[in-house]
Amino acid sequence: EEEAALVRLCHRAPTDKEPEAASWYREQGNQEFKRGQYRAALRLYSKAVSHQPPGSPEVSVCFANRSAALLHLGHFEVCLEDIARAESHGYPDRLLPKVLLRKAECLLCLGRLQDAQDILGVLESKIALDRVMTTHLTRLKKLSQQKVKLCEKERCPEAAREARGGTRGKSEIWEENSSISGASSSLSLSFDAGRGRHLVASQDIVPGQSLLKEEAFVSVLCPGESSPLQDGGAAWDTRATNADLYCHRCLRQLLASVPCQGCSYAKYCSQHCADLAWQQYHRTECSLGALLLTLGVFCHVALRTVLLAGFAEVSRLVGWSHSGDKDPQNPEARCKPLSEADTRGIPGCDSNGRYQSSYQALFHLLPHTEQHSPEHKFLCTLSVVALCKQLQAAGLEAAVLNQESPQQRCKPRTREKTSDELSPELKTVAEAMLRHVLQLQCNAQAITVMQELGPGDGAVVDKKPVRLATAFFPVLSLLNHSCCPNTSVSFTGTAATVRASQPIPRGQEVLHCYGPHRCRMRVAERQQLLSQYFFECRCQACLEELESGVRSVVSIRNSFCCPKCRAQMQGEEDTLCCSNAACATSASRENLSCRLQDLQQRIKKALDLLRVGEADQAIKMLLKCQMDAGNFLSPEHLLMGEMEDHLAQVYATLGKWQEAARHLKKSIEIVEMHHGPSSVETGHELFKLAQILFNGFAVSEALSTIQRAEGILSVHFGPRSAQIQELQEMKACLSELPRNILQRT
Repeated sequence: EEEAALVRLCHRAPTDKEPEAASWYREQGNQEFKRGQYRAALRLYSKAVSHQPPGSPEVSVCFANRSAALLHLGHFEVCLEDIARAESHGYPDRLLPKVLLRKAECLLCLGRLQDAQDILGVLESKIALDRVMTTHLTRLKKLSQQKVKLCEKERCPEAAREARGGTRGKSEIWEENSSISGASSSLSLSFDAGRGRHLVASQDIVPGQSLLKEEAFVSVLCPGESSPLQDGGAAWDTRATNADLYCHRCLRQLLASVPCQGCSYAKYCSQHCADLAWQQYHRTECSLGALLLTLGVFCHVALRTVLLAGFAEVSRLVGWSHSGDKDPQNPEARCKPLSEADTRGIPGCDSNGRYQSSYQALFHLLPHTEQHSPEHKFLCTLSVVALCKQLQAAGLEAAVLNQESPQQRCKPRTREKTSDELSPELKTVAEAMLRHVLQLQCNAQAITVMQELGPGDGAVVDKKPVRLATAFFPVLSLLNHSCCPNTSVSFTGTAATVRASQPIPRGQEVLHCYGPHRCRMRVAERQQLLSQYFFECRCQACLEELESGVRSVVSIRNSFCCPKCRAQMQGEEDTLCCSNAACATSASRENLSCRLQDLQQRIKKALDLLRVGEADQAIKMLLKCQMDAGNFLSPEHLLMGEMEDHLAQVYATLGKWQEAARHLKKSIEIVEMHHGPSSVETGHELFKLAQILFNGFAVSEALSTIQRAEGILSVHFGPRSAQIQELQEMKACLSELPRNILQRT
């Protein structure tokens, strides 16, 4: 019964290639292209490509159509790559002139004049063109001649840019730790009974200093939330998710994805990534896509972990866990801080006492087997066994055990009839996978990315953090939690970088926030969420709130206010009373919560109006929401700040920069109040303000805002991050303005 139920669930997440879906997606892409919606067309063509079976004659047409969308979006290099793909997949000769003209146009735009002229020459001399194409060819030839004359007079743009000097970020000082891979020499590894393994500052650390750089041992992309591409019901899903937007191996943002040859789900940024993924793990995962999506990301991470580790290493460590010597290192020696010389006493370290980002270190992360409920352990076991049975039934056991030759890997997989009993080797794999699923509850690290809201082609780009993938980082997992951490973690692809967010004196523990932060939640909410990690948080923030009995700043700032006198409403029961004794107004908590939910829905509708171009209507609705909110929310409520931020966004869309800046400054005041003046949240808001002031030509104010945003964001993301580069480009542009303009502004 369980197997039948699982099969039914898998049908809801199909990953097979469907030629009918490919044709439908291509037609939908054509419609969006005709409407001038090139981004939507691009993603629909990518969906069509992913559903085309290998060798299908239609796949070349999908690549060619996608190249047209890329040309209109100005992505000339990627357009050329898609044209090459179309040609290599047998693009029809009768349609070739159109693609060659597109190729010549890209080459001209890239300044590759000789290559463009060669193609134009071939078109003119050998290929019969219709009247429209002849006109287009004539236009391109004239453009080519003009560009040649221009290049004779001036140096090439690349050389000119080099002469002016780029905006390169400052280099970071880095000295590798000899005992902890990827860690700075300013850290040391310690162990005690209360805190377990943890990292301590071995010297004074300053804000912004890089402490750890680690590539994930394993990561799996989360499908993520859907964002509609078009309205109306459809035979197939036209929405774009993380699975369509990011490379399934390196997590780079996708423009023109390279599809897996075997399934419609996996997509990559390049053929190189596709080949590496196939070699390392996807040859095993490919036919299991629907099952992996159904069982969830933890099961997927567990399977990929054992595939990357290799059966020999998995078998060795599972065998060690069965031995009587549960801890080869001396446990008594681990109850005190350890020096570099005796780190061999810490679980996960190799025989030389070095803690590496390895499978051995990952295997030694605590699974907390005794703390998990029997029900949870049973469900995890059932999922792992279902996956291993499917591996065996699909004839993939040899791939898991690394017994296939490279020649065999390329052969089509065939199902084999085998016994229902798992082989001893697969039982070993299943045991390791179960351990990893249990470990993930306390050791999974979310890889996040700042994702653009909306089309991303406006003067001001609004972004929000989005969970992109789930990963194991063995070294990053050494950091213990604090609700008031002294570090900040950022991600580039599958790599994590930990930086100090505040001064850390020598001897102090280096701490990371697992999610519940003192600026976002009250202590009771934080403690409840942290219970999943099987420890009671005793950080400074929690102790202060628990022992003093003082009401959390979060609950005060995000409180309701009296509809009559605007004083704060208070009370722990269903009825809230005004804190002003002279007023004595009371209100139902449920009623006020319903008003808050209604307000949030109206704000969402206003933002929907903005997305369809109804900016004036969006402003009216947001101003009405703001007025209504003032009657029952405290002035410092985060939602009040969000409404100011949304108003700034709408006014920026209309080019009303002064109004936009005025509202965003109010939003920043509230964000600073909640998160602090040097927080990453404040940095992001200042970045948006810098964009608005830059576009509004408020030069002196823009320069001071850029300087402040740069100071905050460089601490959290480093001096070479994309946002810092953009801030430096804005600063350079403003600094080059004539002196008389600078004096006036």
